[in-house]
Formats: sequence, structure tokens, C-alpha cells
Amino acid sequence: MNKYCSSLNLTVRLRLVMVTFLQYAVWGAYLISIGRYLAGVGLGSMIKWFFAANGIVSLFMPALVGLVADRYIQAQRLLALCHALAGVFMLSAGLYCYSAEQVEFAPLYSLYVCSIVFFMPTVALTNSVCYSIIRQGGGNPVKDYPPIRLFGTLGFICSMLSVNFVAINGVRMQDSYTQLILSGILSLVLCLYALTLPECPTGVGKAKSIRDALGLNAFSLFKKKNIAVFFVFCILMGTALQITNGYANTFLNSFSSNPVFAETFTVRNSNALLSLSQLSETLCFLLVPFCMKRLGIKKVLLMSMVAWVLRFGLLGIGTPDMPGVLLFVLSCVLYGIAFDFYNIAGSLYVEQNVDKSIRAGAQGLFMMMSNGIGATMGMIGAGAVMDRYVFKAASPDWSSAWFVFSGYMVAVTILFTLFFRDNEIKH
Repeated sequence: MNKYCSSLNLTVRLRLVMVTFLQYAVWGAYLISIGRYLAGVGLGSMIKWFFAANGIVSLFMPALVGLVADRYIQAQRLLALCHALAGVFMLSAGLYCYSAEQVEFAPLYSLYVCSIVFFMPTVALTNSVCYSIIRQGGGNPVKDYPPIRLFGTLGFICSMLSVNFVAINGVRMQDSYTQLILSGILSLVLCLYALTLPECPTGVGKAKSIRDALGLNAFSLFKKKNIAVFFVFCILMGTALQITNGYANTFLNSFSSNPVFAETFTVRNSNALLSLSQLSETLCFLLVPFCMKRLGIKKVLLMSMVAWVLRFGLLGIGTPDMPGVLLFVLSCVLYGIAFDFYNIAGSLYVEQNVDKSIRAGAQGLFMMMSNGIGATMGMIGAGAVMDRYVFKAASPDWSSAWFVFSGYMVAVTILFTLFFRDNEIKH
């Protein structure tokens, strides 16, 4: 059979569509809107720690849980277990906020961190489960999984829109702890659904060591100058990845204090507006191979960096009314280029330029540098900027904060242009 042919039946496809839809719906219920809620209960200066925790957990938990799935527990069962624990802790976080007269950082953060410790590995576990079931069904993951994965983004968007438009007791979920409860419930639903999935055998192929699972062998790549430079820029680029996720919704809601803007669609439906970013990401996903083939890695990554410069800058000068809101819309559209052109092109660069014996470890190292170290440093640094200009300032100045981030990305772009050499394997 040709490697691009597939005999995967419709029933299997629909089951995997449901898995990916729920997986990202769990995340979309709170990731973009939790900053808005935290600011509303007086914890705006603590937003950075909620998002930094995502990066810290991503450094080790996906690899360790993947090791367990490879050796001991079938992946679909481990997926169910992780979602059960993540859901219980997220539900507990929401119920704490419901019962507390004044929401305190320590108890809420503790429950939140316990939840994401078990949630973050499920992103990779969902991929593993889908790959295994596709192969068992006679399909080809290369061909069959990407269309299924697109429904994950659709699930994320549906959750965002639900949190935006649904109100409970007159309060929209994007302004309420109910977004945490929704995420917890969706996790428990996925837990039950995962238990009905076909078995994903353990011990297939050579068992990984902890060293292999954590990608430590891939650190030998730092001996190669071009690869080392690339990974340094992965950290610098990774700092930008979560900033708008953490603060854009809170920023748009800040206009509600101005009577001129308080009732505009942008302010009242900020989650809906920001969902355009995820829609753009879905569309730009399809452009990456085309641009990589014709432009090469350096130009594609430069396009991502320029998009980040413009995304932050447009947030700094936009307004919720017409025509200023069009700048916010354009910023959302640019997110697809900013995010996809970095993440996907960077992954392809690693695939092309490392020995096949350490490709898996190199991919893990790429994610560690960008979504782990880079994103964590970025959120802590962004938090310091936001404290200075917004949360601890006598008069909040969101525009200056966005311009700082934009200026930072200008500096990264210049340095990348000067020091990165486009020596990757050509297609």
C-alpha cells in the first residue's frame, strides 16, 4: 500500500475527532480568559505565575508521562487518569472561588498548578493515542491526523465562544470562576470517553530510558554552531508565545472603565474577538509548507518575528471603537503567522538538520527551549513589565507595555538577521 493511502474508516475518524475536540475545549475554556477573571478579583499582578507554571510543567511532565505510557500503562488509560485528576483539581479551584468571600492567591494557585501538572501531558498523550488508533485502523498518521487535529482548534474556539457569550446569574463566564468549572467538567467527560477507546499497547519498539524520554541526548546538538544559535533564538522567540494569552483579554476589558468604550462589542465580547487568533492559526497552518519550500527557514522565521512586532504594536495603538478596532482584528489575524510560522517551521528545521537517531529528543529539546524555558522567562518578564506600567502604576498605561514587547521583538529580529545562517537542507 502506498504510504499516503489510507483505509481508516469513518467511525474511527469521528471518535478521534471527538477526542481532539474535547482535549482542546478543556484548554480553551480558561486559557485566554483566566487573566481577565484574575484581574477582576484583584490578582492581576499574579497572572504571570499562572502562565509561567504552564511552561515549568512542560519542561518535565510530558516526557515523564510519555515514559509511563511507553512502558507501563496503556496510553488511552493514562489519558483518562490524567484528565480525571486535572478535572478534579480544576473543579476544586472553581468551587474554591465560588465559596471564598475574597479569592486568595495561594489556595487558588495551588489547585490550578495541581490541575495543569496532569493536564499538560495530555496534549502529547492525545497525539500518541490518535497515532496508535490510526495505525490499528489501517490508516496513515501523516495523512489522517492533520485533518483530525484541526478539530482540536475548533474545540478551543467553541469553548472560547461559549465562555464569552454564556452568562450565569447575569455574569458572563469570561468574568467568572465558572470558566474553571466548565474546564473541569470537560476534563471529566474526556476521562470517561477515553476509557471507551481501543487499547493502545505498551512496550511497542525499544523502551525509552529516562535520559531518552527527557531528550538529554539531544543536548549534544549544542556542539554545532548553527543549531546552538537556533536554539538560543528558540528561547528568545518563546518568550513571546504566551504574553497575549495571558494579558490580551484583561487589556480589552480595561476599556470598560471608560464610558465611551464600555458597551462596545470588543469590550463585552473580548473572548469572541480573540478567537480570531485561533482561526487565523488554523488557516496559517496550511501556508507553512508552501512558504518553507519557496522562502527557506530564515525568511519564514523572520516573517514570524515581524508578525509578533506588529501584533504587540497594534494592540498598543488600537481602540475598541471603529476604526481602531480594526487594528485589534489585524493583530489577531497576524497571530497565525506569528505562532505557526515559528512553531511549525522551527520543528521542520530540527527535523531536517539533526541525525535521525536523536530526532525525537531534538524535537523535545525544541519544545523545551521555546514552550518551556522561553515561555516561562517570557511570562515572568512580561509580568514585571505589566506591574510597572499597569497593575502597580498610579495610572495604568497598557500602550507602553505593549510597545515594550514590540520593541523587544524588534531587537530579537535584528539579532536573528545578523547571527542566524540559513544553512538548512533545501527542499
